[in-house]
Amino acid sequence: MSQQTKIAIIGSGPAGYSAAIYNARAQLDPVLLAGHEIGGQLMYTTEVENFPGFSDGIMGPTLMAGFKLQAEKFGTEVKFESVYAVDFSKRPFKLWTHHNQGDLDPLFLDPSEYKKFKNELQKNPHDLEADSVIVATGATAMMLGIENEKKLLGRGVSTCAVCDAAFFKDRKVFVVGGGDSAMEDALALANFSDQVTVIHRRNEFRASKIMQQRVLNHKHIQILWNSEVIAINGDKQLDSITVLTEGKNQQLEADGLFLAIGHRPVTSIFKDELELTPDNYIVTAQSPTKLGVEMAKGRLNQKKIVAYPTMTSVEGVFAAGDVVDVRYRQAITASGMGVAAALDAEAWLSHSK
Repeated sequence: MSQQTKIAIIGSGPAGYSAAIYNARAQLDPVLLAGHEIGGQLMYTTEVENFPGFSDGIMGPTLMAGFKLQAEKFGTEVKFESVYAVDFSKRPFKLWTHHNQGDLDPLFLDPSEYKKFKNELQKNPHDLEADSVIVATGATAMMLGIENEKKLLGRGVSTCAVCDAAFFKDRKVFVVGGGDSAMEDALALANFSDQVTVIHRRNEFRASKIMQQRVLNHKHIQILWNSEVIAINGDKQLDSITVLTEGKNQQLEADGLFLAIGHRPVTSIFKDELELTPDNYIVTAQSPTKLGVEMAKGRLNQKKIVAYPTMTSVEGVFAAGDVVDVRYRQAITASGMGVAAALDAEAWLSHSK
């Protein structure tokens, strides 16, 4: 028989745990499903200096361990399970957290294969029923797919210049990418170092013109065109990268390598359940997108205030953190969105009785 709960929280990053703390303190006895990346992307981070309350900094895994302990202290049940399928067509909502296909990871199947998997899985009894759900599955930074990049993540390799630029003062750093995110990362790093190089596989950027000009005209930023990183070198710390430029390899000394080739929201299981942006982020009335603005307009109440801003296209399902956030992608903003989703869910549950 499936477990029943008033509120299920999918995801264990800052958004998920923050929501759990608030819902648990409201005596809603939330069940938090820790998900695919337990603790979120901060588990791959070393020292975090920009989370309020930790003036001397705190290690990413230590911060997330504190989130978990605090959520459990107030009564959250943390389950180290992933959600492989959901049915949001009616309440109570249904979640499946087990499958019998061995080591298969359904979250990375292509859409057609996942649809077949889901149809088969939903023939089995569901594992959890929830009156409301908060989706906080986050987003994953796209990687190059080469050896050592995950091993050295947080040890010279980073996916967030805004988070880590200050650690690389006067160091030799490289940014991989050609879009606005790469331009933003290069400019952030140039505030701390005069040895910034952008590596791009084409001979022109795809970023907006104004961002391109800022980078191209910056005296501290150099460009390696028609180039790609083919090796990340170092044992316990990044020490160099190997770059292929127009058929020739060169090994370059490197203190930092910033991957800015995009983020992928973890939303594959919600594709036919919730409204998503063209980039597969979940749409809420807080989304800084055209779809989000349209949703917000439709949620204006008699006082001209948006009702339940963190609610998705399905009544009773809320979303928070990097799975919604197309802009900031910071631990503190994810945490705040998680709190907002928890308060919205609590209010919605109270009024929907």
